[in-house]
Amino acid sequence: MLDPTVFAIPLFAILIFVELFLTFRLKSENYTKLDAFSSISMGLGSMLVGIVTKVVVFAVYSFVYQYRLFSFEMSLPIIVLLFFLDDFCYYWFHRLSHSIRFLWASHSIHHSSEKYNLSTALRQTWTGDLTGTFLFWIILPFIGFSPEWVMTMKALSLIYQFWIHTEVITKLPPWFEFVFNTPSHHRVHHAVQTQYLDRNHAGVLIIWDKLFGTFVQEDEKPVYGLVTNIKTHNPIKIAFVEWKLIFKDFKLKIPFTTKLKYFFMPPGWSHDNSRMTSAQMRERNIEG
Repeated sequence: MLDPTVFAIPLFAILIFVELFLTFRLKSENYTKLDAFSSISMGLGSMLVGIVTKVVVFAVYSFVYQYRLFSFEMSLPIIVLLFFLDDFCYYWFHRLSHSIRFLWASHSIHHSSEKYNLSTALRQTWTGDLTGTFLFWIILPFIGFSPEWVMTMKALSLIYQFWIHTEVITKLPPWFEFVFNTPSHHRVHHAVQTQYLDRNHAGVLIIWDKLFGTFVQEDEKPVYGLVTNIKTHNPIKIAFVEWKLIFKDFKLKIPFTTKLKYFFMPPGWSHDNSRMTSAQMRERNIEG
């Protein structure tokens, strides 16, 4: 099947050039050559890996689809239902990718830039499907949505999320900000200030964050990147740096069950409390 994101590439390129022009006009320092090169390289690498992994994902979804509960005829109401269910699945995939370190090892790539622009949207993981993140959507073919439609809706969600990676757009009309994920909401998600950590996990609809208590309004100007930045523009290092750190922790001389926690506990967890999770940082900030 054809991936809709491939057809969106020319649009992505045009919008990046428009943003570059506006950034230049505003005399902003939000673009650097090396950072943009890293992000675009990560995007190209993700697409190449996806040529293989999407075949596997489609095969798994197709296998599950054989045992579906219902057989839907695709119509506008069914497509709308799929949209909401897909976005719901994305929210929990995204939220847990900030709460489970082996998922964070793939997702942290997207947060590794200290800049926030449209090229940052292209900074995608090479290992996400390999760690089974596609299983967050496994319920959809089991319910009765065809694998083609599930994967298409996932791709359309990613296309939507491209344009929200910008500082050029400040705020949109209140009704839009209330319902949809916007540049303002997503800037919060990419920020490293304590009050912003692990917030606004939405894909298309911000309503999930509001329902499940993870929404924060943009207030203080965001500072972007990771809590501890990796200071490299090498795409290979960016792709695997967090995996390298996990296995470094795994080699510590501690009980095996404790070693495993470095895979499954939140980022920042340590057996000796030498580091802090975002929840611990937030709690300490409140206490302070």
